[in-house]
Amino acid sequence: MNDSRAFAQEKIAGSHKREFWIKENQKHLPAHYRLQKCGRIISRIAGGGQCELLDVGCGPATLMSVLPENIHYFGIDIAIHDPAPNLLESDILETPIMFGEKKFDIVVAQGLFEYVGVHQSEKFGEIAEVLRENGILVLTYTNFNHRAKQIFEAFSNVQPPGDFRKDLARHFTIDRSFPASHNWYGGQPSRAVVKAVNMRLNANVPLISPRLAVEYFFICRPRRRG
Repeated sequence: MNDSRAFAQEKIAGSHKREFWIKENQKHLPAHYRLQKCGRIISRIAGGGQCELLDVGCGPATLMSVLPENIHYFGIDIAIHDPAPNLLESDILETPIMFGEKKFDIVVAQGLFEYVGVHQSEKFGEIAEVLRENGILVLTYTNFNHRAKQIFEAFSNVQPPGDFRKDLARHFTIDRSFPASHNWYGGQPSRAVVKAVNMRLNANVPLISPRLAVEYFFICRPRRRG
């Protein structure tokens, strides 16, 4: 990465802090399509067993509302709306991703890595450290190869999905990767029929997904040293 690009990324990330996100995060109430699908995926991973989950970039902690009671929820965000013992306000670009000394069975990072600027690889490593021995990371990343890609003003980490996957694979074993949704116009689906079809489709469609997948889910396990 050249210096000018890194400087531009840091400038974008540095100009969108708590004052911006305390308002922007309200758009995640109630649970939108991707968040609902994420809840379904996590519930299947957890099964009926008791487990602890950390939601990195949790916003108003909306994900908690779509998870079953056996999943004990903790969240980190730069702008916490309603303080609670299971929520931690922290700017992860300035401090490590951690919740005290706790380790987690599942870590979620949906719609997060588009905003981490030059800190992507560093944050992968930190997430790996807070996962338990058999922990699972569930994350999403935008498909910037979409035919009608949408680049939000606050995005500070824009790259092709192949480049993102390559760096992710340095820290994690990727068990599965599939589109969160397909949409001709970009953005999460809004029509009821399109949402219903996408909610149940967890597969890559040859020729179609590379151009119409809005974003991808990655289900991963950390690579352990030694």
